[in-house]
Amino acid sequence: MKKGILFTTVVLLSAVGFAQAQEGELHGYIDLTWQSKYIWRGFDVYADKSAIQPSLNLDLYGTGFGVDIAMHRANSSGFENSERWDYTIFYRNAVCKDETYATNYMIGYRYYNYPDNSSHTRSSIDLQEFHMVFSWPNILPVKGLVPTYCLVKLWPSNSGTIVGSRSPSGGTASGWAHIFMLDYPLTVPGFLPETPEQVLNLHSELVYNDGVAPDGGGARGPADHDWSNAVLGVSTDFELSKNFVFTPGLFYQVTMDSSVNDDKDETWLTLGFKYKF
Repeated sequence: MKKGILFTTVVLLSAVGFAQAQEGELHGYIDLTWQSKYIWRGFDVYADKSAIQPSLNLDLYGTGFGVDIAMHRANSSGFENSERWDYTIFYRNAVCKDETYATNYMIGYRYYNYPDNSSHTRSSIDLQEFHMVFSWPNILPVKGLVPTYCLVKLWPSNSGTIVGSRSPSGGTASGWAHIFMLDYPLTVPGFLPETPEQVLNLHSELVYNDGVAPDGGGARGPADHDWSNAVLGVSTDFELSKNFVFTPGLFYQVTMDSSVNDDKDETWLTLGFKYKF
């Protein structure tokens, strides 16, 4: 039922886009990213094993509405039940663009589907999420230094499942997360002869986890209500052609709460290949 509602909503948003096609064209990108580890909001989902993430992102004719579909799959056996599909509907816009307090925002709904666990049985670990993201590109005196805040609300798709009221831990997967981010594009001399300059995208984030976990926490229950992890990372884009972009990234996580990642710090590499249209 919920998947049908989600599909209907996507169709309606697409219809809105077609009705307003004069405002812009349908565009987006197809991405394929390899990750040496799949770290999701502090959690090492596949126990240090590498993962692959194909995704499709569509901007619906410049209306501000968009959809995103992504799959997460381990490259090793033993994690078949943890394969996940994320279906996201979002709207983004900006206000007061020329002011110091200019604000870019995005509001989205996401459905986390684990296809090997039926959404209608007790063993289902399907989840839903509502999130709001706000960033302020002009508020700091350093040009290009952008703070961002993300508010997340996560809850089970069905209250009668193992991540709902039937959890062995006695709790549910319902919870909040507060993510504080800071990004800066650092321009350095180009790495390739034909590229005089290269932009390194520096990223940092700090997460307060208020009960959010990728599978509801399983038998141990959801995450503690505490500052869980901090991440530092760097990535850069290499334009292979007009539409193809290669993006390598390196990230390091400081883990501060054992309910998220056994107090273990993490380092991982990502290699992304994107086709823009």
